[in-house]
Amino acid sequence: MTTAAHHRLDEAALCRFVADEAALLDERRFDDWLDLFADDGRYWVPLLGRMQADPYSHNSIAYEDKLLLRLRIERLKDPRAHSQHPTSHCQHVLQAASLEHSDAHVGTAVLRTPFLYIESRGEQQLMLAGSYQHTLVRTADGLRIRQKRVNLLGAERALPAVQLFI
Repeated sequence: MTTAAHHRLDEAALCRFVADEAALLDERRFDDWLDLFADDGRYWVPLLGRMQADPYSHNSIAYEDKLLLRLRIERLKDPRAHSQHPTSHCQHVLQAASLEHSDAHVGTAVLRTPFLYIESRGEQQLMLAGSYQHTLVRTADGLRIRQKRVNLLGAERALPAVQLFI
């Protein structure tokens, strides 16, 4: 294998990674989902959607590192969690992911994926739309999420509580 081939990021594999990540959430496999994040990984839902340049200059709906994500997962799994009686379930409907940028030498790629997110709990159902921006990094353990940015359509409006991960 040549050095160039070794460093190349396969676009089809990157797109499969994004689809597989959403499937883990739909299957409530939260621990497996969390394992997809790099040690310095972040989950970010900006309040201003695509217009928000960073999580520091304006409030965000969520900006969580792996520790905070782990705490959310533990809360979801706790049988005493009132918000999970009845249990919440979700379905991610993804359009095809598109590769926005990749750097084979550094081993990073940025993908954009339009989505619909449906969350159901009891007789209540919530539907949100937007686009994901996954920043992926190649590690010794395979691809990992350095950042998952969730750009919600109309994020600045009053939103009901989302129990799971968009």
